[in-house]
This record gives sequence, structure tokens and C-alpha cells, in this order.
Amino acid sequence: MGYEPLHHKYRPQIFADLVGQEAIAHTLSNALNTGRIAPAYLFTGARGTGKTSSARIMAKSLNCLSSDSPTPHPCGKCELCHSIANGNALDITEIDAASNTGVDNIRELIERAQFAPVKARFKVYIIDECHMLSTAAFNALLKTLEEPPDRVTFILATTDPQRVLPTIISRCQRFDFRRIPLDAMVKHLGKIAANENINIHIEALTLVAQIAQGGLRDAESLLDQLSLLDGEITVEAVWDLVGSVPEQDLLSLVEAIAADHSTQLIDYVRRIMDRGREPLIVLQNLANVYRDLLIAKTASDRSDLVAMTSSGWERLIQLAQGLAIPNILLGQQHLRSAELQIRNSTQPRLWLEVTLMGLLPSAQGAIAQVPPSNPSAKSFIPPRNISPNPSITQQLPKTAPVEQVPSPVVPQTSVPQTSVPQTSVPQIISEPVSPSISPLPQVETPIASGHDDFEDIASVGYDLDGLWQSVLSMLPTPTKYVFIQKQAHFLSIDSSTIKVGLGSNRDETTKSIVVQKRGELEDACSKLLQRPIKVMFKFITPSPNESSTQITEAPAPPRPAIALPSVPFPNPIAPPSNTPPAHPAHPPNPPNPIAQNTAPVPSANVISNPASPPPPQIKVQGQMSEDDRVIKNLADLFNGQIVELDEDTGEK
Repeated sequence: MGYEPLHHKYRPQIFADLVGQEAIAHTLSNALNTGRIAPAYLFTGARGTGKTSSARIMAKSLNCLSSDSPTPHPCGKCELCHSIANGNALDITEIDAASNTGVDNIRELIERAQFAPVKARFKVYIIDECHMLSTAAFNALLKTLEEPPDRVTFILATTDPQRVLPTIISRCQRFDFRRIPLDAMVKHLGKIAANENINIHIEALTLVAQIAQGGLRDAESLLDQLSLLDGEITVEAVWDLVGSVPEQDLLSLVEAIAADHSTQLIDYVRRIMDRGREPLIVLQNLANVYRDLLIAKTASDRSDLVAMTSSGWERLIQLAQGLAIPNILLGQQHLRSAELQIRNSTQPRLWLEVTLMGLLPSAQGAIAQVPPSNPSAKSFIPPRNISPNPSITQQLPKTAPVEQVPSPVVPQTSVPQTSVPQTSVPQIISEPVSPSISPLPQVETPIASGHDDFEDIASVGYDLDGLWQSVLSMLPTPTKYVFIQKQAHFLSIDSSTIKVGLGSNRDETTKSIVVQKRGELEDACSKLLQRPIKVMFKFITPSPNESSTQITEAPAPPRPAIALPSVPFPNPIAPPSNTPPAHPAHPPNPPNPIAQNTAPVPSANVISNPASPPPPQIKVQGQMSEDDRVIKNLADLFNGQIVELDEDTGEK
């Protein structure tokens, strides 16, 4: 007899020989002992778990000549047992449904089933990979499966039971074959290695069982290949034969990543690829290691869940202790998103190195945090000081030129009334309204330090930066990069809405991009805050098309301005048209109103002296001065943008 592969030579011959399927073997054995033979059986499960072998054992058990009735222990020596094992028994028909998918093949089978057995007690029809049958073939088989002729049994085997018609499944006794447990497979492979005199290390044998992932036929085929090697079969020989990256090399990659050694990481990955490993295989194997890292971090006692040796598992546990779970999950997501790029790229080695560099802790930190790429993006937000002394609310200084404002420190004493010059406060004119609306009351705000900004007031009690970083970590990588590029951050949070500030220039392209990503951002915010959230975007930098303003006012002494946050006005108030000049040193010039029905509104941000005259109106000119820039920055701070201003081309 010629060479016989190990998975044929050690095919189970009785139910007691089945590896890892004790429950199925016990059930079928009891059915044979009691004579309760079903007309049809359905064996389902992954490849290499014993479905076809169990069908042949069932056929031998029903027809073994050494017993007068069906027996769970066929002799394996009689004529029928030999013919069934060799596949040439007249009454046992085994067909491949992948090659006989049509209804005509099933009709022929049904016609032959009407005749009595020639030598055996039962006619047995084994239909392998039955999910490949067409719908018409399944429907033709329905009636025969439910009420077959006497002494006829159908056994259907499939790896994909979802594709089998429910009407077929309901007419069969279904048995689900599980994947072979690791311990049972290692024990079985050890017996084969001992019988065949295969010199293999115990860790290599365990690795073979782990690589098979529950398929005994795959494990036996790999062991058959390894038996052709000279000398003792080691773990490295197993990795080389299967074409995967050795686990020691993968662990070295993870160690270099955890240590943030970019040069060492590049050396390791190039050394692996120089030994013939494809970049896609390296990426997939490293993704497996990151999965195992999470298992080692959360369940260090479950070594049966990973395909690693005992020494590699201990080394992986030590690595997992120094990594945080969010970093491991972020690395898994990064590797998953890079697979398509490497698969379709003409330079897979380059993209593999770029992908691995993105796993470094320094790179992940750069992704998780929003870098201030444009230093001037928030430079227009002036420092804010609010005195905790109640007496300061009686009279406070109005705005002074910002270029003269020193360090934002305010003493905790009241300001003398005689030392406060009365200057004008610029206001933003949105649209003409009726002058019958009364001025809004002044609003007090919480006392804050000189280093906070508008975001702190907008959402008191929230760590906006921390919340934003958490939301970023929940977003897909392309969406995360979009908001990082647009310099997005939280402005305010209430019960149902979140305002997100955008630091980039206001244009239609930016608007369309962030609106497309709004749904993903709302989902992430809703999951984080555990309630439905609506996201609103607001640009916090002025548009390049906006008009610049220039203010004519008297010079003021270099004193810091103390301003309170403004309240949004429904409509501006028009002051009397005969507004006197802001300072006696100015020559008397008649004011030039900006619009016919609009006029500046007294600021609600400054608690002014009741005896002070109304502020002068704003002059608009083509060139922006330093004072105008400060005014526009203040307007951006409190209102999110500057609305259009009517231009005044000349002074009167």
C-alpha cells in the first residue's frame, strides 16, 4: 500500500474515537442501542471537526455484520465495514453536493432510494456540503426526508447551516460539532507523534494545535508536513513552515512600540520582511498580537484563547502590564484601518512602516490631542479679570486700548470713581430695529482667574478639554483627523446641545465637511454623556471678507479694562442722535451714524457711571487699526462672529 496521510490513517472508526465530541458520540450511541434511528440527520460544524467521519461511523454501526442489530461498536473487520471504509459499498451512497447541485441529481437519488438494500440492513445516503444544493433540489428532497422508504437513512453534512432551508432542518435531527478543545487536540497529536516516531518539542506540538484553531484535520496535516524535517521540530520551524511571523519577532515589535523606539522598530520590521514575510502578513500577525495583548491585560489566566507558547505568553503578560487598555484599542483600530491601504498599495513595505510608526505612544498622543497648529487661532481672546469685591460693581472702568493692557491681574479693592476715565465701548450692529426696546439689565458672572477664557464660562462644571479628548478617541480615524485639522473644541454644553468651535477660516468647504461629520460627532457625544445630544458649530475666527472697523475715541490712561460677558441682544437700541464727544479734548464734530435706523447700543458688559455721556458711534474705514482688531476680537469672543457692518466712507 502506498503512502497514507495522517488524517486518513488516523480517521476515527468508532464513536469512542471521536476527539472532542463526547456529547454527540454519547447521544448517537444511545440511539443505536435503543433502536431509535431517525430518518434524517444533519451534522453541522467547522471543517475538520468529524462530521463526515461520524456519518461513516453511523453507516457502519447500522450495517455491521458482526452484530444482529445496529451497534455503536462496529467491528471494522467484516466485509461491510471494510467496503464502507473504502467507499465502495453498494448500499452506502456518499455524494458531494458541490458537484451534484441540480434537481435531477436529487431525483435520481430519490428513485434509487425506493429499492431495498442489497447486502446491508439500511441504505444510507451521505450528502456532504449539502448547503450547495439548489432550492429546487432541496424542495425535491423534502417529502423523502420526512417519510423515507423503510430502512433508508439520510445524513446531511454542512459547514454552513444558515444556507440550508429551514424546512430541511426541521425534518432532521441536528447535531452541532464544536471545535476541538486545545487539550484534547494536543493529547491526540501526541499519540500520533509517538506512533509515527516524530521528534517534536511539546511547545511546538501545542503551537500546531493552536494554529489549527479547532480543526483536527488541519492539525494532522501540519504535523504530517513537519514530520519531513530533520532533527527535533522546534517552535521556530513551525512558524517558518506556516509562513507566519515568529512570535518572538512580533513581541520584539511590540516592545519597540511600547518603548517608543522608532529606529529600533524600523530595524525589526525590515529584518522580518527581508526574511520573506509579506507586509500584509506582518500587519495581520501584529493585529493578532494586539488582540492577545488585550486578553493578557484583562484575563491573564486564559492562555487557551491565544496561539502562543507558554514563554511567549508570559512575555506578553509583562508587556500588557505597561500598556493602557485605550492605547491597545487605539492600536487595534489603527491596524485595522491600514489593512486596505497596504493591500491595494503599490508600495506595501512603505505603508507598513508608516502604519507601525503610527503605533508609537508619541504618535498616539499627537492623535489624541489637538495641537495648536495655528498659534494665532486663539490669540485674539483677551484675558478676563473680574474682581470679587462687591464694591467694584458700583463703578468700573470702561474699555481702554488693548495694546496698553498689562498682565491680567486685578487688585481686590474698589476703584475710585475720580480715577476712571469714561471711554466708549464698541458694539456690534446686527439689524435695524425699533428704538422702543428697553435696555437689558446687567449680568453678573462668576469670579474667575486671569487665565480662563470664554469656554470656561460657557460650561461651568464641565471639563471641556477632557470631554473633547474622550469624544475624539471614540470617533473613526478619518473623522477625528477632520476635526483636528479644523481646530475644533467644545465651547459650551447644556442638557441637549453642544456648541463646537471651529478655529479654521469660515468658508463653504469647511462648512460642508463638518456638516457631513455632524452625525458621527453627535453619536459619540450621546454615548459619552448618556443622553441625546445635538451638535451646533460656530466659527471663532473672523471671515476674510468681513469689514474692518475703526473707532474714534479719546486717548485713555494705561489702565486695564474689566469687562463682563455680554448678553445676546435681541435688537440694538438707538441712543439720542445728539451724542456729545467722548472727551473734552476732542474738537466738536457731529457724529456720523452708521445706518439710518440703527445706532450703537450701550454695552451690557460694562457697569458704567450713570452720569457719563453716551459712547460715540463707530466709524468704519477701509484699513483696520489696532483698536479695530481688538474690538473685532472681543466681538468674536462673545458672539462667535462679527456680523456685517454698514460702511461709512468718510468723516464729517
